[in-house]
Amino acid sequence: MQKGKTFIISGPSGVGKSTVLKSLLERRKNVYFSVSATTRAPRDGETDGVHYHFLDVDTFRSWIARDEFLEYAEYVGNFYGTPKKFVDAAMEEGKDVILDIEVQGAIQVCSKRPDTVRIFIAPPSWEELERRLTERGTDDPDKVQKRLLRAKVEFQTAHTYDYFVINDTVENAVNELDAIMTAEHCKPQERMEIISQQ
Repeated sequence: MQKGKTFIISGPSGVGKSTVLKSLLERRKNVYFSVSATTRAPRDGETDGVHYHFLDVDTFRSWIARDEFLEYAEYVGNFYGTPKKFVDAAMEEGKDVILDIEVQGAIQVCSKRPDTVRIFIAPPSWEELERRLTERGTDDPDKVQKRLLRAKVEFQTAHTYDYFVINDTVENAVNELDAIMTAEHCKPQERMEIISQQ
């Protein structure tokens, strides 16, 4: 059975990653969307193993000590990380794995797994990103500006990614992601094994 690949999806807040990934997962069935572990308390309606793997701080630290994360970070007093075991199990089942993580996490993952495919999702313009952040209505103008400043920092790493997808429309972005994932499985090193088994 063909082993799955790991794909990192990064991009600035407000670029529409969640919407694009939801549509991609409806189209590609043999995909595991990685669920992060966190030490923060579950919010109303959140289910362990679905939204996050909820761990206490001691357990999280013991996983760090045993190198059980592909990446982890501390954010606003809580830990967040990508557990290796769930990613590896899905890949062994032949599923592709999608990690929705920011650029610092991507660097950590790729230092451990250089064959990880990195895809950066960008807005069609700065004006459009600002419009999307503003129309979301979840942040005040000051926070929108902070998110835009952070986006500029993230864009400085975009050239290190393998692919660059512009989310002008959800359909176009999903088509490009779908094509990238298909193309990654058409590389000779993966396909030649079929011939060598004859």
